[in-house]
Amino acid sequence: MEKKNEKMLSLEQCDELFSILKARFEKNRHRHKEMDWDRIENKLRKSEKKCWSLNEMERTGGEPDVIGYDAVTSEYIFCDCSPESPAGRRSLCYDRQALDARKEFKPENSALDMSTDMGVELLSEEEYRLLQSLGKFDTKTSSWIRTPDDIHKLGGAVFVEFRYGHVFVFHNGASSYYAARGFRGLLKI
Repeated sequence: MEKKNEKMLSLEQCDELFSILKARFEKNRHRHKEMDWDRIENKLRKSEKKCWSLNEMERTGGEPDVIGYDAVTSEYIFCDCSPESPAGRRSLCYDRQALDARKEFKPENSALDMSTDMGVELLSEEEYRLLQSLGKFDTKTSSWIRTPDDIHKLGGAVFVEFRYGHVFVFHNGASSYYAARGFRGLLKI
């Protein structure tokens, strides 16, 4: 018997995912005023691996939605739009090196490992600020973002949150983790 590829969705799973994504797309037109769902769905149907990644975003509580279009690469930009950092992706340190360095109380995973496994990217500070221009996110939680190399080389990592009407950018040791800190993913299709 041939083993099924684990990172593929069945036709039924795709249809269910597309139904959820379309409903969210229609409900949140302010995030993508000039875009057409049929074109997006058509492109999704040609991207089986990326559909699996989108499903992982949904499965872990990210509520992915279209937040932009990259005209240079002709790709739609999906991002986790859950009000708070996705519940299925919290209590993670920043990366594998930090996880391995912890002597005790190790979390189950790291944000970079989990995002790589899911096939998504952590948001940059600029992408996070763009997301915040589309609504209010992380008013009670925080999210790891891609950390500049010079900070990461020194053992640090950067996270963000939205408080008092502003985006705040903070740092922690990459090995730290909190129940209210996760990460948001970005996927281009």
